[in-house]
Amino acid sequence: MAVKDRDRFSTATRIRLLGEQTAARVYRSQTKRQARRSRLTGRAALLALVMCSLIVALAYPMRAYVSQRAEIEDLRREQQQARQRVERLRDLKARWQDDAYAEQRIRQRLHYVMPGETGFIVVDPHAAKPSRTDLGAADRPWYSNVWDGVDKADASDR
Repeated sequence: MAVKDRDRFSTATRIRLLGEQTAARVYRSQTKRQARRSRLTGRAALLALVMCSLIVALAYPMRAYVSQRAEIEDLRREQQQARQRVERLRDLKARWQDDAYAEQRIRQRLHYVMPGETGFIVVDPHAAKPSRTDLGAADRPWYSNVWDGVDKADASDR
């Protein structure tokens, strides 16, 4: 046992232990470095590159497809509105073919009267256009509002 204790304190034993400890530290640091090293392998990088290029290659055609579908929907809506307008115009044309309707509209628009009738027009006195001074601030030009603000500011100083 005394040999064993003496062997434990010998320089060769200490150097050997230090070498083993150092080797263990180096091994641990290398495994940590390998663990920290990017897990991105060459295959994964190539796959990512291929996926990105596919996305970029398909982005423009997909954008064009979506915009063309939207344009088609707009054109269909316009076509439907045009059909409705044509139908209204056909109805109006058919009404104008009727002499009674034409006479009614002519009398109303052009103020025609039949022989023996007296024509007159009633003017509403409240229908007269308001003067520029009666207009509200929102209805007047902007420079009038600015000038009124300057006048009010001068009046408040007095």
